[in-house]
Amino acid sequence: MLAHLAVYGCQQNQADGDRLRGMLLELGYTMTDDCAQADLVVLVTCAVRKHAETRLLGHLGTYLYGGKPGRKVVLCGCMAQREDVRELLRTRYKQVALSFGPADLRRFPEYLNRVMTEGGRHIIASPDTAPIDEDLPVSRIITPELNRANVTIMTGCDNYCAYCVVPYVRGRERSRAPEAVLAEVRGLAEDGVEEIWLLGQNVNSYKPDFPDLLRACAAFDGARPAGYTIRFMTSHPRDAGRRLFDAMASSPRISPNLHLPVQSGSTAVLNAMNRGYTREDYIEKIRLARETVPGLVLTSDVIVGFPGETEQDFEDTLTLLEEVRFAKLFTFQYSPREGTPAAALPGALPPDTMKKRFTRLLKTQKRIEEESGAHG
Repeated sequence: MLAHLAVYGCQQNQADGDRLRGMLLELGYTMTDDCAQADLVVLVTCAVRKHAETRLLGHLGTYLYGGKPGRKVVLCGCMAQREDVRELLRTRYKQVALSFGPADLRRFPEYLNRVMTEGGRHIIASPDTAPIDEDLPVSRIITPELNRANVTIMTGCDNYCAYCVVPYVRGRERSRAPEAVLAEVRGLAEDGVEEIWLLGQNVNSYKPDFPDLLRACAAFDGARPAGYTIRFMTSHPRDAGRRLFDAMASSPRISPNLHLPVQSGSTAVLNAMNRGYTREDYIEKIRLARETVPGLVLTSDVIVGFPGETEQDFEDTLTLLEEVRFAKLFTFQYSPREGTPAAALPGALPPDTMKKRFTRLLKTQKRIEEESGAHG
């Protein structure tokens, strides 16, 4: 039996895919890159951005039609936890045999057995309070060209940013036991992995303590003469402070790269987003980080066109870029996500206004990157 696994979205989805691949191998499947030859297709989906959903739905026909007779298609991940998507599966994409949310990862073999033995369709609304998965088999694709591994240390989110669906599709924050994380990191270091990424929706809100975990993850003897590097993402500015920056500076094994999404340079917009910090708070954290971490490389996220964003709000974002000077910026045009508070807010921007602001943002960041490169 051949299985094809396709992963959409973030690194945490990639980590979930590693566990699904591990379970499939334990169930006796052989993995294939050729979807047409597969007896089973498993799709790990993302719902954080509208673009990710649109892309998956655009490709879904490729997975559903043609191929081997009797092929089963499974849809899991964040999209599968949305009721509107489940309704689409019930009414439009009836060839999907199984769907379930991220919290049910550990039950994949049980659900798949139900599909194979009982037949029919199983469109499951997963709980959002399940304990975090431990002791699942993992099969990572690690090559000399891509010698890196993802280690999920926590999942879910308690921040409830106004625009974000993560708390609704991945549930509340749940952290793995430190000893389980450290055992996984130690094993990867001893296997000669070059880069180990610690992952979470808000990785630095890990409990009991992320700075302590970060220091401990950097303390092993790796198999490679050059050692290994610890990286992490994504951090929330509210939980980033001196203890985190001190931990980053404590070991050469901890990368000085910090991804700290700001989302907007306007305090008014940040308040409307429920981000929990002001423009001034963010700038002060960056000052402290650069003072503490030698060679800090700072990257960030910015959303353009949040409902009610004025021209002055947008100008505040541009001036924050000029002041902070990110090494790289991941930029997004706001897209409403059903069920989030922001989706019901007034003040939606006209598409042409959003597009013009987005273009200005890209041009500003490109110039900053070119200027920074020119000065080394």
